Amino acid sequence: MTHMLTVFSRNNFLLLIILAFSLTACKSSSKHKSSMTGWSYDNKDQGNFHVAKYKAPKAGPGLVYIPGGTFIMGSKQEDVMGFNNNAPKRITVPSFFIDETEVANVHYREYINWLDQTFPSDTAVMNKALPDTLCWREELAYNEPYVEFYFRHPAYNFYPVVGVSWLQARDFCIWRTDRVNELKLEKKGFLKKDFTQKETQGGGASGSFATDTYLNDPGAIKNKANPKNSAIQDVAGKPRSVKMEDGIINPGYRLPTEAEWEYAAYGQTTQNFDQKKKEPSGSLDDEMDVDQQVYSWSKNPTGLRDTKVEHMQGAFLANFKQRSGDNMGVVGGLNDRSAITSTVKSFFPNDFGLYNMCGNVSEWCGDIYRPLTPADVPDNPYRGNKNQKLYKNASGQFERDSTGHLKKVDVSDQETKNRRNYKHNNDTNVQDGDSASHSFYDTGNTTLIGDKSRVYKGGGWNDRPYWLSPGERRFLDEDQSSSSIGFRCAQTALADQANPPSPFKQGSLYTAPKNRNKKRKM
Repeated sequence: MTHMLTVFSRNNFLLLIILAFSLTACKSSSKHKSSMTGWSYDNKDQGNFHVAKYKAPKAGPGLVYIPGGTFIMGSKQEDVMGFNNNAPKRITVPSFFIDETEVANVHYREYINWLDQTFPSDTAVMNKALPDTLCWREELAYNEPYVEFYFRHPAYNFYPVVGVSWLQARDFCIWRTDRVNELKLEKKGFLKKDFTQKETQGGGASGSFATDTYLNDPGAIKNKANPKNSAIQDVAGKPRSVKMEDGIINPGYRLPTEAEWEYAAYGQTTQNFDQKKKEPSGSLDDEMDVDQQVYSWSKNPTGLRDTKVEHMQGAFLANFKQRSGDNMGVVGGLNDRSAITSTVKSFFPNDFGLYNMCGNVSEWCGDIYRPLTPADVPDNPYRGNKNQKLYKNASGQFERDSTGHLKKVDVSDQETKNRRNYKHNNDTNVQDGDSASHSFYDTGNTTLIGDKSRVYKGGGWNDRPYWLSPGERRFLDEDQSSSSIGFRCAQTALADQANPPSPFKQGSLYTAPKNRNKKRKM
């Protein structure tokens, strides 16, 4: 018996030695090491440098993944307006995300409600965000019911918000980014779960969460939390705040560029698609760009729905004005069934699964408008770059504005004078006309076009078919709005775009389309 206990104790002793050695080895090494230095990541004895494992992001709430590619950007029809402002040109659009639908009244009211709770005594913040419901008013039309009810009545919950300026749409994108990131950090334990309640009780900029503030000045954010057993630690092995390098923070919502919007509107997914296998052909020999469709629907060039398909919608594939005085057709034979706008999921989506890219309401793009687009443009064109940096006061501290975001100032030309790729902080006027004459645009003095002029596209409920083509473009000053202009948000797709996120929304190139004739939920 004694001999058996001795053997058992000896075996246990050996087991403990092996276990201790294993633990020591685990402590001194890590699953991930630097291929440059050999130092371990996430090891407090070797600097605790955290390298997040990258995962391709899934589409956020309401977003659809758009795989990038090349296409012919510009007008696809005769320039009957004589604008000569959009000559066709081949460009490349990197992959990105875009909203499945236009932003609806209920979504924008959610934004207004948050502002009302967070800034209850700051009327300036609320007035800056409220849509202009008077956009419906006309001198010789009875539109007062829309002035009163369109934005707030639940009957119009899922109708596109209108009366929103470009500036207001941009601010909505910033707000949406903050709310998505706030909820992410809450769920992962980096913000207290009662943060939203305390935020509304405290009110004002000091109580609100802002992504840029959290990343650059985390000490200004109240109610931060440090989850136990977090892999995100400082050099001393203590939990720290999330950084951009940790891969948790959402890259942010914004307005789509004109190129992105136009590319997404066409939804050209069938050019290199194996119809039998229902997947991309995968052959470089098939890399063709032959589909020069005029509208966002590719199989119905006239804009009429397939009469063989019974579906509760009008005879058209979009909500637009067929002719003067005809907004919805004749009783018993209505064409788009809408005297004004229609719901954001009316009509069939395009091949990317996006609704109402033609008609319903025109949509704001991020770009500043110029009537002449140079033929020699970058592969991924955008006009509107203005470089800014975070502001620090004399004490070297960041300051927050009235909405809780960090203040910014323009980068000076002095700081950029030695750059090779750009020379000025404000590139909105670069090559904005005849490059030989160095022309520029002075709003209100020599032209209606200026640096406040923003592009909108897609045509709306009160437009003729000509304006429904994604290749056509118009402009309006960024601080103005209309009853026929709305918007949708976009988001940059990061890193390896050859391995797109999964699962995709219906309508993506990489999944077989579902039956679109089934009744859809809002």
